Amino acid sequence: MPVPSPGDADLVSRVLTRDDRHAYAELVRRNQSQVRALLRRLTRGNEALADDLAQETFILAWRKLTQFRGEARFSTWLYRIAYNCFLAQARSAPPEEPLDPQAPETLFAPSPAARSELRLDLERALQVLSEAERAAIFQCYYQDLSHEEAAYVLELPLGTLKTHVLKAKQKLKAALSSWQPENPA
Repeated sequence: MPVPSPGDADLVSRVLTRDDRHAYAELVRRNQSQVRALLRRLTRGNEALADDLAQETFILAWRKLTQFRGEARFSTWLYRIAYNCFLAQARSAPPEEPLDPQAPETLFAPSPAARSELRLDLERALQVLSEAERAAIFQCYYQDLSHEEAAYVLELPLGTLKTHVLKAKQKLKAALSSWQPENPA
């Protein structure tokens, strides 16, 4: 009978009590795909930058592991670090040019489906959102976090997070109204 693998909390405990680097390597292995996916979306498909930020995320997490209090899942704590790394990088980067709708880069990982008309329209619609609204949507719908977890990651009061999500959904609905089926009169 196979031995069940330890949970994230057990691995964190092993890292903290025994300086178990293999346990930390397992935490990285379990979470790296999701962290990289989040960062790819935040960097609008810039895989090199996303990889650099992911590496920075895991280095910071290693250094700050004693600050993990277990109030949220370990993955949620990592998303918060990743998001903060992205924000720090974004603040230091020169201002971006507006997205060219004909460019192959999209908010999503580059793929043939990402070039479809709907994806382009969705990308344009997401650009209408404020940074706070976009971040709230990413955390709740792309990272599949609860409102409570997303508020924790973004360091926002729960009510503020919910307001950002509601406003973002309203703006997206209006911006994508041409994709909604027409109501017969």
